[in-house]
Amino acid sequence: MSVEGRTDGGPSDRDLLRAIEALLFVSDEPIPAAVLAQALDVDRRRAEELCEALARDYEEREAGLVLRSVAGGWRLATHPDVAPIVERFVLSSRQARLTKAALETLAIVAYKQPVTRHQVSAIRGVNSEGVLRALVDRGLVQEVGRDDAPGRPVLYGTTPAFLERLGLPSLAALPSLAPLLGADAAAEEAADEAEGEGGAAPVG
Repeated sequence: MSVEGRTDGGPSDRDLLRAIEALLFVSDEPIPAAVLAQALDVDRRRAEELCEALARDYEEREAGLVLRSVAGGWRLATHPDVAPIVERFVLSSRQARLTKAALETLAIVAYKQPVTRHQVSAIRGVNSEGVLRALVDRGLVQEVGRDDAPGRPVLYGTTPAFLERLGLPSLAALPSLAPLLGADAAAEEAADEAEGEGGAAPVG
C-alpha cells in the first residue's frame, strides 16, 4: 500500500489513509476525489492515489470490504464473497426488536418526514447515521428525495412496511403528539398542521 509521501512535513500516508477510511465509513454515498482532497488538504491526484492504494490494500488482505470507484466517487461496500452471510444477517435483524435509539429515530422520521439525517441528529442530540442506516436495512425507512439545502442532503421518510408493522392504514392515522407535549409544543404542532406541514403527511 505505497503511495508517494509528502515532503512538506504534512500528514503521513498512514494518517491520510486512515482519514480517508474514516470519511468513507461515515458517508452514505460515494465521495468524489475532489471532496476527499479538500477534506485532507491535498490535491485531487493525490487523493485518487490514496484511494487506489487503500483499495489495493483491501484486495491484498482479502478483507470483507472493498473500495470501489462508482458514480463519480469512492465508496466502501461489502465484498461479494460474503454477500450471502450479510444478507442472512440483515434479514434476521429485521425481525429483531428495535433498540431505544432506533425507536427514537423512527418516531422522529415518522412525525417530521421528510427529514434529513442532520435534522434527526439535531433533535436526538447524537449522531444518528448508523441508526438511520439500520432502519433503512430493516425496510422501515427509505430515501424519499433531496433537500434544497446546500449539498442536497438526502431526505428520509417511512415505508409501507412501517405502516404494516404498526397496523396503520396511513400516516394520517398516527396518534397526535399533543397529549404528550407541553402547551407550547402542542400549540406549535397545531400550527404546523394548520400550515399543511404536519409530520404525518403521506410521502409519495
